[in-house]
Amino acid sequence: MASTHDQSDATPIGQLLDWGTRLLASSSASPRLDAEVLMADLVCWPRSTVMAFPGRTLPQGMTDEFRGLIRRRGEGTPLAHLTGRREFYSLDLRVSADTLVPRPETELLVDQLLERVTLIEAVSILDLGTGSGAIALAIKRQRPDARVVAVDWSAAALSVAIDNGNRLKIQVEWLLSDWFEALEGRLFDFIVANPPYVERGDPRLVSGDLRHEPRMALDGGVDGLDSIREIIAGAPRVLAPGGTLLLEHGYDQAPAVARSFRALGFRRIETYKDLAGQDRTTVGTVP
Repeated sequence: MASTHDQSDATPIGQLLDWGTRLLASSSASPRLDAEVLMADLVCWPRSTVMAFPGRTLPQGMTDEFRGLIRRRGEGTPLAHLTGRREFYSLDLRVSADTLVPRPETELLVDQLLERVTLIEAVSILDLGTGSGAIALAIKRQRPDARVVAVDWSAAALSVAIDNGNRLKIQVEWLLSDWFEALEGRLFDFIVANPPYVERGDPRLVSGDLRHEPRMALDGGVDGLDSIREIIAGAPRVLAPGGTLLLEHGYDQAPAVARSFRALGFRRIETYKDLAGQDRTTVGTVP
């Protein structure tokens, strides 16, 4: 914990926050917030306390640690990877370099699913490519009576998801599976997925925060739609009659996603916008 004593080798928190904000000004959209979050995590205080007591000091060792965190953030390491945590749908989730950092726009996927299951009893839901387990855990927290199964091809990512479920005491069935591979003979009322959908040539894959996240969870092939097409093609085999597939996708991919839905016989195809007004989730139902 930070020292409150007047020591010659101690540095005021406010001074460190000002330094961190300046260093991050050219690389972060929220430099002050990033600096405050990193400081709060380092000293194990609420961010409000960090902001309210800028005169409190850190000893030299913690000062050096904070400066190191700021430099890594400036180099593009995601904030969530530096703190090891990210909030999603009011859940405090652990994340790692093996998982995508859950993003606010993905909460739309959870919202759309929960709207559809409100009046359905004994509903079964499959989360494809679960990563940190964010979607599956958010759904199960809201609908504890639902049967929720979550799969991922990465054992390392699945380990993070299992840990999150254990910490939060939320019971989800976790399976190691490349999409539908381990699900032969099983049927679900709903499938949700936030698959890789970034175009392979997109410069964001080699710059900014995305270059620090798992490439296989982002790279959707030349046009960004490889995984989306694979999921749409395979979903009818594991959807119960009248079952629904909900997919997150890129802001400009909705028309192509809807065409793929129609080509596979899906009906009642609808696209929904995220809070930024971008097309983000497309939904279709099998006969």
